[in-house]
Amino acid sequence: MSATTTRRIPAVATLLALLALTGCAVGSGHPAHARQVTAASPTASAPSPTPSASPSPTAKPPFKSLAWYVSQVPTFPEAPPPQPVPLPSTGSAAFWHRVPTEQKVAFITIDDGGLARPPGVIDFIWEARIPVTMFLNSPAAAEHTDYFRQIEAVGGVVENHTIHHNSLAGRSYDYQKREICGGADRLEGLFGKRPTLFRPPFGEHDSTTLKAAHDCGAKAVLHWTETVHEGKVRYQTPEKVVQPGDVLLMHFRPALMDDLLAALKAIHRAGLTPALLEQYVR
Repeated sequence: MSATTTRRIPAVATLLALLALTGCAVGSGHPAHARQVTAASPTASAPSPTPSASPSPTAKPPFKSLAWYVSQVPTFPEAPPPQPVPLPSTGSAAFWHRVPTEQKVAFITIDDGGLARPPGVIDFIWEARIPVTMFLNSPAAAEHTDYFRQIEAVGGVVENHTIHHNSLAGRSYDYQKREICGGADRLEGLFGKRPTLFRPPFGEHDSTTLKAAHDCGAKAVLHWTETVHEGKVRYQTPEKVVQPGDVLLMHFRPALMDDLLAALKAIHRAGLTPALLEQYVR
């Protein structure tokens, strides 16, 4: 695993192009990244690479530098080929705290987007090959589109979290549909792909939420089984260990690097591998 502190997306794209020209590119039968789906092409607005001296092979990276975070990431078993889970055909979206799979995988999700967007997160996701699903409020996505596009470019996926982040439970169908469909419409306009998953604000929902989500194109409504905040994992179930199919929730907050690392360590302790949610809910 690389400990390079200054890798930027365009530099990776250039390297891959050079490898292809010399016949050294990774073949289709040999995936380059064990724990991440193939990254999309980087955006033109991604940061330019910054040259730096090569670190000493024996030097320890500075505490909480990018290299330090990457060095703390456990080595995971290869993720199994994903087996998509069955979806209901009832006119309502599925609702899950935990994705109903027995495969040894767990899922990392990040909500909101308006509070904080640590710049190192983009490189950390790339260097550590972290598969993440972002449930974004559409105003935050519109204001900080470039940031979220860069996470998309290194393997993240954008999903829907309403427009205004108000509780939906008990509200009318028309209100809920405006919030859910409106969020999906705006995210599709920003990122070129319509969300297929939905997370209600605060996890609060009712049967109307599931119908409105379905009518807005969502296949499933996701809750969570663990939360992660300021580097601590808080379990919502009595097992106190990450289970196959668990969904870990964190937010775009200042300590997101610590939260991602804590989630990875908890998943590793459980003998699981982080996987991309969208590969299991199709």
